[in-house]
Amino acid sequence: MGLIRSSFSFLLGTGCGIYIAQNYNVPNIKKLVDTYLQKAKEIEQINRKPKKDDD
Repeated sequence: MGLIRSSFSFLLGTGCGIYIAQNYNVPNIKKLVDTYLQKAKEIEQINRKPKKDDD
């Protein structure tokens, strides 16, 4: 009985997620994260302190 009870919420959530993904315009999370990481790297490169020359 415990296996059925614990898997019920997982199956219900999976079914709702599939329905929402098929019927609504859900953004691609991986694409958004990749875009934000690229922007963060660009900002880091712009704001990085220049290296000191010891020569």
